[in-house]
Amino acid sequence: MTTDTGKTVFSGTGRFCRTGAAVVFLAIAGCSSTNIEGTTPVAATDGPKNTGTYPNLNIPPQAAAEQFTETEKNAKLAQLKAEAQAQGSKGGAVKVANPAALNTLAKQHGADALKQIEAKCDPALDPTCK
Repeated sequence: MTTDTGKTVFSGTGRFCRTGAAVVFLAIAGCSSTNIEGTTPVAATDGPKNTGTYPNLNIPPQAAAEQFTETEKNAKLAQLKAEAQAQGSKGGAVKVANPAALNTLAKQHGADALKQIEAKCDPALDPTCK
């Protein structure tokens, strides 16, 4: 009896270790692919490059585009302010709703929503649903 138990225990442990080793080897093999398609060489990427000299900060950098003059800047700011004021004046002051109408709506809204839920109809899908 002891030998049969010993064989079962030791053979199960060996099988477990062999399976674990196979999983580890497969994981290592998956990480060691040599596919280099779609990769970019490090030297081709944009970024800081060591030129061997210090930059001369006394030379002003060249502008990428022409800069606005003061008159152009003022004209653009005036146009922007005018558009902002035009948008602000459309809404005006916030109008205060009738408190009695809001209280009535609050009392009826819950009951109406409950009727819609119990009827299992969606007014967005079925406009005749009440």
